Amino acid sequence: MSNSTSKHQKIETNIGLMIVLTIVAISFGTLVELFPLLFGQQVKEPIAGLKPLPALALEGRDIYIREGCNTCHSQMIRPLRAETERYGHYSVAGEFVYDHPFLWGSKRTGPDLARVGGRYSDDWHRAHMYNPRDVVPESVMPSYPWLFQNAIDAGETGKKMAALRKVGVPYTDEDINGAAAAVEGKMEIDAMVAYLQQLGTLVQTRR
Repeated sequence: MSNSTSKHQKIETNIGLMIVLTIVAISFGTLVELFPLLFGQQVKEPIAGLKPLPALALEGRDIYIREGCNTCHSQMIRPLRAETERYGHYSVAGEFVYDHPFLWGSKRTGPDLARVGGRYSDDWHRAHMYNPRDVVPESVMPSYPWLFQNAIDAGETGKKMAALRKVGVPYTDEDINGAAAAVEGKMEIDAMVAYLQQLGTLVQTRR
């Protein structure tokens, strides 16, 4: 038995040593992947024209999360031809710097929504949310009729903006003070449509 084979055998038959070496290898790989992201400006700077979500769209995002939409729809287009031809321009980090939490996702029971903004009319989205099979007969998406019945709680929107400002989202005093008026009398479906219609609109899409 050669000396190198003997060393390998000692390592592979020593559980404690294998665990330590595995942790070292994984830690090294993680650092190699994450270190450039921690210091790269392209992942910290917003893309041109990016602004915090308006009050109504912000409420729509919260409803989107509440209803679990992000468990079936991703919002991250990979830089692969099959993805960009179907969905549009691949996602870039600067689009998401104001997102808390990120909604990238990986499961696609339904299509990716990163570039859905402006692709369909407001009426289409309303019909789709009320009964998806009215516009997409083969859809397995559930219906959300209660969004047409539930009003937005205008007293909470400004508080949400103030909280997001604390973690770096640049909402102004004017944004926060005007939040209640912006959503007063609006239904949850209005907020959902507002959120969907702005997704991905700052990056040019391809069909």
